[in-house]
Amino acid sequence: MNANRSGARPEQAPDPTAGAVYDDASIAEAPLPAASIAQAYAEATAHATAHVATQAPVDKTSIAESSPHKAAAYHLNPVAHAIATRRSVRAFKPDPIPQARIKALLELASRAPSGTNTQPWRVYVLSGQTLQRVVAALLKAYDDPQRDALYVQEYAYYPRTWFSPYIERRRKVGWDLYTLLGIGRTDKQRMHAQHARNFRFFDAPVGLVFTIDRRLELGSWLDYGMFLQNLMIAARGEGLDTCPQAAFTQFHRVLTRELSLGDDEMVVCGMALGYAAHDALENTLQTSRDPVEAFTRFLD
Repeated sequence: MNANRSGARPEQAPDPTAGAVYDDASIAEAPLPAASIAQAYAEATAHATAHVATQAPVDKTSIAESSPHKAAAYHLNPVAHAIATRRSVRAFKPDPIPQARIKALLELASRAPSGTNTQPWRVYVLSGQTLQRVVAALLKAYDDPQRDALYVQEYAYYPRTWFSPYIERRRKVGWDLYTLLGIGRTDKQRMHAQHARNFRFFDAPVGLVFTIDRRLELGSWLDYGMFLQNLMIAARGEGLDTCPQAAFTQFHRVLTRELSLGDDEMVVCGMALGYAAHDALENTLQTSRDPVEAFTRFLD
């Protein structure tokens, strides 16, 4: 949730596997792991990056023998790579993103399926002075002592009454982040300041606001989720990072005013887009996922 700057397209990080010499046949025969693809990719990337730093060729045979996780990771296709490395980034570099590049990402995202091709998405791309203006308006509303009386969500994103196992997952990710940042459970001032970073789009150079025609029904919201996921995966494919943000929904009246939204438009969410600040402590947060067996039944 944040604002930003301009300049030339930054240099891309080197491809960890660029210039490496592989024996693909040996890797193809390696046993595949039961662990997550994300873990496999992380291990392989760390291994390959070390070799790139010394310009040494990667010996895939030794990788396969030492870690089947790494072996499997080398076989990830670009889509799997993008999915496995997508995460909610909460600190960005100010490096600008050219408008043509953003347009290309949105064009790709729009290939998402939608019931009878209704395509319910509407997008506002904020940068430069417009982003700064919207951020200032959002922060003013967020800091208003009468905030919760003046600004109310149009739809409930979360359950009104939390219950297991969802409440435990929510608490864990929240306290994991605050622990990383050294924010204690009674430190209300720092909690307020950290949450306010949402409304700065976490200092990203680009902020996106998504709206939907309020006359559409639940099915279109499902379609919208696929569009948003497409956009985040497409961004990863370009070496960019994102953070989808529901925090903006409380301040839909502010966004309606600042962006001149139509009466028929409802704010779905926002999203920060840019290059992750890899040295930021909050970007070291790792979130867990349940194993497939926990949420799947295979019925023969």
